[in-house]
Amino acid sequence: MGKKTKSLLLSLAVSLAFLFLVFNSLLADDQSASRPGEDKIERSLEVIKELATMKDEGIPISLLKKAQGLAILPGVVKAAWALGGQYGSGIAMVKKEDGSWSNPLFIKLAGGSFGLQLGVQKADLVLVFKSRRGVEEIAGNKITLGADLSVTAGPIGRSAEASTDLEMEAEIYSYSKSKGLFAGLALKGGSLQFDKKATRNFYDSDLPGQKILYEVLPTPPIVRKLQETLRQLSEAR
Repeated sequence: MGKKTKSLLLSLAVSLAFLFLVFNSLLADDQSASRPGEDKIERSLEVIKELATMKDEGIPISLLKKAQGLAILPGVVKAAWALGGQYGSGIAMVKKEDGSWSNPLFIKLAGGSFGLQLGVQKADLVLVFKSRRGVEEIAGNKITLGADLSVTAGPIGRSAEASTDLEMEAEIYSYSKSKGLFAGLALKGGSLQFDKKATRNFYDSDLPGQKILYEVLPTPPIVRKLQETLRQLSEAR
């Protein structure tokens, strides 16, 4: 085995160890919460509520009105040391035919990238879906962003309200919120998957994804608060 090969393998091993430590630290933080499901919904609600106070820098309200589904992943982490990766968890919801928003479906995000990178970044992620189909496919198993459904960086703020892009030509518009500002995010290759463990912990049952989205289930007040907030944003002028 040559020196270059050994050096490459050593660099890869160090990168994997680095990512392993970062992601396991994140998992430990999630598991330390007394009720991780409710905590995730509360954090998602905080992210969405900020949209109402960021008219010039936030996600255009007209886009939210047309949205048929949302995924909110607070605190997504991107870590890199030669080999990069990302991990996050959150919720997804659909807008039902009567205009109301569904129960939250718990989801996970995982993906990777390569390049000369170093460091750790943390940001909130919001995905706006053109149709219910994307969220329904996550409920069935998972989707790969950019492969199963087209995804593009979303338009920002009041100046984008009249843009033709707001006709939602893409299947998904992606946004990242860091340091209090939303920005369109080019996110491709990541995998969004139904988080069965988080679902079991929250609903106290191994429910299928479709049942969570479309049937009436007992939920805590924080879910109704999130649904009402989304309704208000969808109806805002």
